[in-house]
Amino acid sequence: MKKILTTTFPILILLTTACNNNKIKTDASGVFESDEVIVSAEQSGKLLSFPIREGDTLAKGAITGQIDMSNTQLQKQQIEASIAALRQKTTNPTPQIDLVKRQLAVQQSQLDQQLREKTRTENLLKADAATHKQLDDINSSIDQLQKQIAVSKQQIALDNSNISTQNRTIYSEQAPLERSAAQIQDLIDKGRVINPIKGTVLIKYALQGEMTTTGKALYKIANLDTLTLRAYITGEQLTRVRLGQPVKVYTDQGSDKYKEYPGEVDWISDKSEFTPKTIQTRDERANLVYAVKIRVNNDGYLKLGMYGEVKF
Repeated sequence: MKKILTTTFPILILLTTACNNNKIKTDASGVFESDEVIVSAEQSGKLLSFPIREGDTLAKGAITGQIDMSNTQLQKQQIEASIAALRQKTTNPTPQIDLVKRQLAVQQSQLDQQLREKTRTENLLKADAATHKQLDDINSSIDQLQKQIAVSKQQIALDNSNISTQNRTIYSEQAPLERSAAQIQDLIDKGRVINPIKGTVLIKYALQGEMTTTGKALYKIANLDTLTLRAYITGEQLTRVRLGQPVKVYTDQGSDKYKEYPGEVDWISDKSEFTPKTIQTRDERANLVYAVKIRVNNDGYLKLGMYGEVKF
């Protein structure tokens, strides 16, 4: 389970006097923050592996842990065995139909022989060397063979139809079993802890070997490549700030020294609010201020909660 949190750390008011001494006039101040993702377990069980450490940089999609899913895997194997057993219940129509076809071939051969015998008898009858009864007997035999052949052909079609219907009934059980297997596989896949974003591990909440439950937080991660400076400006300053505007951001380096970073206004609040107690604006304490977010590329020295000044 993933949850996006935006954390604002307590702000220390300590740059204004120093900035004035160094003739750096800034317009607003604030602290650096980032979108933080709390990665939670999606299954319950023992953490078989969880090798990450606080401070590790992880790629998006990296497998960061494995929850014991052996019981669920056994359930999937049971369903797969049931699917395999369905094939044993089906009937192969080939042997039965081959038998009827062989009978049909014999009947067709007998019919061909009787047709030849009929022609010969008819010729003998014309020469008064055969009787009408002999010809009638042959015609009767031909009629019986033709009916037997028709029955054999119907038997083949009926066997095909019956066996196909029987097999379809059996195989109709396969689709629900396969869906159940897919659902169980999804549960097994959720036993793997997959990192959702590229970033740095901030806090690790669990250890390998511990039992975890669905929804329990495992670790917190944030992308520190780009940080956001949340600052507050007055209504008078609001008219001079626009989205996408390049600005200068300053951080304290000690001994009255400051490091400058290029920044860009990424968000401006559409609602005013009372000045937070820990915020100092250019006009000292204003009653109502507007929050702004300034994106700053991190060179590795910027930290979450660090104090910063901005000049528009």
